[in-house]
Formats: sequence, structure tokens, C-alpha cells
Amino acid sequence: MPKPVNVRVTTMDAELEFSIQPNTTGRQLFDQVMKTVGLREAWFFGLQYVDSKGYITWLKLNKKVTQQDVKKENPFQFKFRAKFFPEDVSEELIQEITQRLFFLQVKEAILNDENYCPPESAVLLASFAVQAKYGDYNRDLFKSEYLSHERLLPQRVVEQHKLTKGQWEDRIQAWHEEHRGLLREDSMMEYLKIAQDLEMYGVNYFEIKNKKGTQLWLGVDALGLNIYEHENKLTPKIGFPWSEIRNISFHDKKFVIKPIDKKAPDFVFYAPRLRISKRILALCMGNHELYMRRRKPDTIEVQQMKAQAREEKQHKQMERAQLEKEKKRREYAEKEKERLEHEKNELIERLRRIEEQTMRAQKELDEQCRIAMELEQEKRRAREEAERLAKERQAAEEARAELARQAADQQKNQEQLASELAEFTAKIALLEEAKKKKDDEAVAWQQKALSAQDDLEKAKEELKTSMMVVSVPLCGNTENEHDEQDENHAEASAELSNEGVSQLDLRSEEGRVTEAQKNEKVKQQLQSLSSELAQARDDTKKTQNDVLHAENMKAGRDKYKTLRQIRQGNTKQRIDEFESM
Repeated sequence: MPKPVNVRVTTMDAELEFSIQPNTTGRQLFDQVMKTVGLREAWFFGLQYVDSKGYITWLKLNKKVTQQDVKKENPFQFKFRAKFFPEDVSEELIQEITQRLFFLQVKEAILNDENYCPPESAVLLASFAVQAKYGDYNRDLFKSEYLSHERLLPQRVVEQHKLTKGQWEDRIQAWHEEHRGLLREDSMMEYLKIAQDLEMYGVNYFEIKNKKGTQLWLGVDALGLNIYEHENKLTPKIGFPWSEIRNISFHDKKFVIKPIDKKAPDFVFYAPRLRISKRILALCMGNHELYMRRRKPDTIEVQQMKAQAREEKQHKQMERAQLEKEKKRREYAEKEKERLEHEKNELIERLRRIEEQTMRAQKELDEQCRIAMELEQEKRRAREEAERLAKERQAAEEARAELARQAADQQKNQEQLASELAEFTAKIALLEEAKKKKDDEAVAWQQKALSAQDDLEKAKEELKTSMMVVSVPLCGNTENEHDEQDENHAEASAELSNEGVSQLDLRSEEGRVTEAQKNEKVKQQLQSLSSELAQARDDTKKTQNDVLHAENMKAGRDKYKTLRQIRQGNTKQRIDEFESM
């Protein structure tokens, strides 16, 4: 039994391991990958590998994997990548997994500077990428350094501005906050809608020469063929839409494109090697087929996929709405809990203060009682003293009476008796004065006792009032069949048909505008970022692409205005212009 072959396929966000038979075809391996990742939009993708000569090549689906020029290593290494790009991502990318894989591939190309992206667009795209990864910004959950380990911008952009890493992160965080409420999948789509307006998006570049031998670039993309000067891959000079081409063929390095316009000559150029000619032909055939497919009614399969995608999106929106409702309910409950906790703390504080007041009142009451008792004792002592004095007075009175009687009886002892009488009279006077003082003191002590009694009554009333405070109860409540031709064939030809597509639809892309022109918010965001970054820009570090982009902006050109401009005139005029370059 033949020994199985180990294969590793790397997608944009995963590594897949397979064991295949030596007779397994590229189609069988491709279908296995599609099934594993849950992808149905096969027409955009292919399996890429590095051949024995170091060239990046697409796996041919109609040939056995082991018979192709894949490096014989264990395991065989492939990359699952987008081979063809949509004209309009929002209209063509149906499944969420397709959108995610395109988002990751386009983001990688921008960060690696394979697709030129101006600084202001790079910052805005970075903020959408952060929203797609983290969701809504949350000051409580995200630490200030949450972006410090993220690769956010092309190195070129960082080096061209006098900003620290922290300052870049602050700007991106500020724009991240602006995207609140945007779903992660919608953030990826917003990223792609802006990225598809970049001049180099979805373009495969090939070095070619015209009959004069001038070094040029051929750009093959979803909309047609474009010719670029060798020093400028940003702004094409001549364009040929797929709808103008009826046949593409090559013989070795010579490439011949026959226009639909019979009056126009053939469009001839030369590729550097046969391998490149084959790759150009395969890309032309695949892009032309997708170009025509877009301009016809959707197939039943695509209609079903779109209907399923709509249902899934509606379901997600309902789930999102339910989650938002639950989130708001939870936030309300948290706030209510905080409010009740606050009220509880306030009541506890009030009770503490009342307890302190009660304790103070009790102390004052105890003090008043003590004073009242002291006054009562003093009053009793004063009363006893007054009684004692009264008894002494009475005794003195009795003694005086007895002396008076004795005086009457004893005339002869009158002088002695008079003397004794005078003595007792003086003593009585002193006793009366002492009694008067004691009476005054008793009256004073009686007034103090009455005052203390009043204070005691008041203190009792205050204590009774404070104890009547009511406690408040607390509650906490197309599929690509256009493989590069067999290496043994030095020539190939392909007929490109426009059958079934109306003339109005054939060049409909020329009416497109950029996302910034359609979306006022995006336009304002890009203008704001451009103004911010202008102050920190170091013009000495501008690249050739920066200069070319600035010239385009100054002239008011964008990707689609340039497209309309380079397609002006008839096919013959544009071919003549190409030959004269």
C-alpha cells in the first residue's frame, strides 16, 4: 500500500494538518481544506506553495499534488490564500469566514507595505482592526497598554512621523472609542471597504516589455488589465477592461491579447519567462470569469448562500439586541445596587450619629440626675439645719420667758437677771440672723432643685424623641478551474466571452466612487487624521509612493477617477499609446 503524504496548510489564522494519498489531486486537497474551514466561496481562493526554484506558485487542481513541483519536505507546505479579489467586498463576500480571511490577508499586505496605504488611512484602518479584535472600548477592562503588543501600522508610517509608540497608541485608541456599537464582523467589513479603494489593492503585478523593449508593469486585477510605468506601481497609465478582450494567448514569452474591436490591432507584450506567461493567463481567465459572473444573475447556490447569510446576520442582530438588553438591565441593576448601598451607608451613618447623640444625652441625663441628687441632699441638710435652729430658738424663747418670770419673781436679782436677759436677747438676735441666712439658703437650694428638675424633664423628653426615630428597612435588590498550464506546453490560448451580459453592465465599475466619497463620516475621519499627522510628519523620509500619492491627491485623483481616465478613447488609441511608451 502506498505510503501517505503529510501536508500542512496554513490559513490566515490556523494551521491544518492532513495525510493524503500519493494519487490525491489538487482538487481533492483543496476541497478538504474548504470543508475543514467551513468555506463555500471557493472561487476566490487557492493553495499557494514555493516551488523547488523558490517561486511562489498556485497548486494546480487538476493534477496530483505529488506530481507538482512542491518542495519535497515533510510535511508538504501550502498556504490557503485569496487568489482573486472581489470588486465590491460588501456585495460579494457572503460568509463571515470569507470576510475574516480577506480581512486578515489584506491587513497583512498593508502592514508589510505590499499594498501602499497613506498614513491617515493606516491609522483609521488600525482602529477598525482593534475594534474587530477587542469589540467596544471599555476603560475599566482595557489597561492603558492594551495596544502595546499589537502590530498596528506599517513600519514606513511609523518612521515617517515624530511620534512615540505611546502617542500612536493614544491616537488609535481615540479612534477605537469612536467605533462603539460596531460589531466585530462589521468592523472587518468597514476595514475592507476602505482598503479596497487603495490603488494597489487586489493587483497582481508582472514585469513586461512592449515591442520597443520599454520596461513596464502589467497589473491584473478584478476589473481588467492596466499598464504602469516602471517607476510607478501606484497610478496606471493605460487600462483595458475585461469586456474589451476576446482572446488571450501566449507563445513562450510573447503574450498576445486580441480586442473585441476588430479595427484595433493586437495588444502584444513580452513576459520575462514562460512560467510568468502561464501565471498571467491563469489570472486573466479567472478574473474575467468572475467579472462576467458578477454581471449576471446570481446562481441558485449563491442565492442560497446569501439568504443563509442574511438569516444568520438577522439572528446575530437579534442575539446582539438581546445581549444589549441584558447588558442594560445588568447595568441598571448595578446602578440600583450602588444606589441602595449608598442609601444603606447613609442610614448606617445616620444611625451612628443618632447613637452618639443618644449616648451624649444619656450622659447629660446621668449628670443632671447626679446634680439633682446632690441638690436634694443639700436641701435636706438645709432643712435639718433650719429645724435645729428653730428648736434652739424655741429653747431660747422658753429660757427668756423663764428668765422674765424669774425677773418678775426675783426683783432683788434684777441687775443679774437684766444682765442675763440682755445676754439672751443678743443671742436670740444672732440666732434669728443665722436662721434668716439658713432660710435664704434653703430658698436658693429649693430654686436650684426646681431648675435641675426642669432640666431632667427636658433631657428625658430629648431621649424619648431620639429613640422614636423609625429605622428604614434595607433592600438589595468560482471555483478556480484556471490552473497554470502544464510546464511542457510553451503556448496556450483562451477565449473570453461576454455572452449573457448587457452592454450597460459591462463597464459598470467606471461609475464607482470611493468609500470616503460615499460615507461622509469616513471622509471627515480621514481629513481629521491627515491634519493631525501633518504636524508630526518628517518630509525627509517620504518614499516614492508617498510622493506619487501626494501628487494624485493634489490633482484630485483617486482609484476610480484614474480608472475612468486611463480607459478614455477607443481600444486602438490605447494600444497605440502602449506601443509608444
